[in-house]
Amino acid sequence: DSTNTSQQRPSCSLPIMAEDIRQDKKANFSALTEHNNNGVTRTSGLASNKTGASKKLVIKNFKDRPKLAETYTEDTWLKLRDAVGAIQNSTSIKYNLEELYQAVENLCSYKVSPTLYKQLRQLCEEHVQAQIHQFREYPSRASVLSFLKRMNRCWQDHCRQTIMIRSIFLFLDRTYVLQNSLLPSIWDTGLELFRTHIVSDGAVQKRTVDGILEQIERERNGETVDRSLLRSLLGMLSDLQVYKESFEERFLTDTNRLYAAEGQRLMQERDVPEYLHHVARRLEEENDRVISYLDQSTQKPLISNVEKQLLGEHMAAILQKGLSILLDGNRVTELALLYQLFSKVKGGLPTLLQHWRDYIKSFGGEIVGTPEKDKDMVQDLLDFKDKMDNVTQGCFNRNESFINAMKEAFEAFINKRPNKPAELIAKYVDSKLRAGNKEATEEELERILDKIMIIFRFIHECGAAFTSKLEGMFKDMELSKDVMIQFKQYTQNQSEPSQIELTVNILTMGYWPTYTPMEVHLPPEMVKLQEVFKLFYLGKHSGRKLQWQPTLGHAVLRTEFKEGKKELQVSLFQTLVLLMFNEAEEFSVEEIKSATGIEEGELRRTLQSLACGKARVLNKNPRGKDVEDGDRFNFNNEFRHKLFRIKINQIQMKETVEEQVSTTERVFQDRQYQIDAAVVRIMKMRKTLSHNLLVSELYNQLKFPVKPGDLKKRIESLIDRDYMERDKESPNQYHYVA
Repeated sequence: DSTNTSQQRPSCSLPIMAEDIRQDKKANFSALTEHNNNGVTRTSGLASNKTGASKKLVIKNFKDRPKLAETYTEDTWLKLRDAVGAIQNSTSIKYNLEELYQAVENLCSYKVSPTLYKQLRQLCEEHVQAQIHQFREYPSRASVLSFLKRMNRCWQDHCRQTIMIRSIFLFLDRTYVLQNSLLPSIWDTGLELFRTHIVSDGAVQKRTVDGILEQIERERNGETVDRSLLRSLLGMLSDLQVYKESFEERFLTDTNRLYAAEGQRLMQERDVPEYLHHVARRLEEENDRVISYLDQSTQKPLISNVEKQLLGEHMAAILQKGLSILLDGNRVTELALLYQLFSKVKGGLPTLLQHWRDYIKSFGGEIVGTPEKDKDMVQDLLDFKDKMDNVTQGCFNRNESFINAMKEAFEAFINKRPNKPAELIAKYVDSKLRAGNKEATEEELERILDKIMIIFRFIHECGAAFTSKLEGMFKDMELSKDVMIQFKQYTQNQSEPSQIELTVNILTMGYWPTYTPMEVHLPPEMVKLQEVFKLFYLGKHSGRKLQWQPTLGHAVLRTEFKEGKKELQVSLFQTLVLLMFNEAEEFSVEEIKSATGIEEGELRRTLQSLACGKARVLNKNPRGKDVEDGDRFNFNNEFRHKLFRIKINQIQMKETVEEQVSTTERVFQDRQYQIDAAVVRIMKMRKTLSHNLLVSELYNQLKFPVKPGDLKKRIESLIDRDYMERDKESPNQYHYVA
């Protein structure tokens, strides 16, 4: 007899197998039945020859399929039914789980699968049907939370039971059920039964969903709720595919109602910054609910509802009530939050953009349109532009639309008042360039001038000549920097370097205002340094003429008071006066005038700034605000100041009405060339035009405000110069002269 060395596990130990094995002994091999996963029976054998001989494996089919005992199917089902019942009742199972699994496999192998599947489904259905009574009969007075916990426990038990039942009937699930696409798996069957017999019950479903919604409402009102319970129950509704129709629709309706009422109430009760933070907090809370227990599919409609009710319905009110407050107070945190929130709502950013544009026009219009504040107009414009730039950069995400809207708004308000902004900008630039390093470093001055040019470009009323002059001013300052670098290198090679550090700005006469020449008496050291520079500059630029402008000069003086050493930032006139007190202790007005050569009116303002202002480095005798002929001055050794470097401002003459008129006239003269060019351009294209139509076309083309009388003067001038002519029969009709 051969010895079977195969280690394969027999799938079951039935008496029929012994008979088959004995029949096959004649063929000199032993066989054991083995069932694979799809229920097909196969045989395996091992041939045996003499010792030492090679062995050959031969595979043969059974001659006849083994038959099950008559009571095997019924007996096996009883075992399986008992096991399922034990699982459902949470009692111990009498049989080994592997034995039960093998029993299912044996039944499936003998085509009992359809019956087995039906029996299992019926058994599970009976059990689930029995569970509904505990919910229908649940006391109405019992708390919502206890009902929800009972439902959750039932669901958790059902899931656990279904998993265990499936593990026993896994062979059935993976063969028969898998091969029949119309049949639900054991797990899906469990879900279907729970949905049909428990969750789809109208009263039970309503009580469950009502309870869940109540818990969410409590949480929204600030109470603590059991989030794990809500997550489990909502997961149940989602698994049972009733989440949307049973819960989500009602949940979103309740959400809409809640936030509609809350938005209306809080818009009345709270200021805008507080309201914005509340909206942000609410959105964060709702997003957290999605993460914690709501289905992910709810996030989009939920957040959309909250945004609509708290923001979308109140956009105009929020902006009208609070945008100016936020911008006036430079509330950058809330402005960034406002932009972030409005970007989420349909139409939010366009609405914010319009209110932003209107605010700039209104605020800027106040700056430009208030004559009493003209002296601060340019600085206020620069500060306002800086502030709005910071908002677009830091709060509005550098949004190009907001940047363009800001430019349009500046252009709109700055041109509402003809001439004045351009005039004041020119004067501001002049004052800054006069002051030079006295008020700011080169880098700071350059930044200021760059900002002024940005403001300047918004103005329509500036003629081409005016613009080119201002650009020429900036070019002079750049070239002067290069000249000074070369001059410093030049002075280092001199045999006797000066103790004074000289900085010179070369101003082209055509670009700058006309300054009244004034001869003053400079100290020999200064005169010598001027001559060194003149020699250096004319050596490089032959044919040019240098004219020193002492009215624009300034200096830094080192001096010593009782309190200690100080540095004084002063004008050249102030410098000449103060240097006299190195020679004597006291001087009269006449003595100072004679020694310095400063014009009388300028000298009185200079002495007033040194002896009657905030920084009184000179004493005046007798005391008083004005400088009189008999006054005498001495050095104030008792002078005290918290700063080491002190700037003493020169008292400026107020601009006269005549000077203002003169400035306006010069602006108009610059503009008249643009008017002439526009008239010729229109007439060349139209050939013949009436006076009214020509004026109308001019207003459309010219970017600056102009009076009808001024237009008429320019038309007359062009007629005189033969660019156009009047119609002989109709004086109000013009013809172009080629």
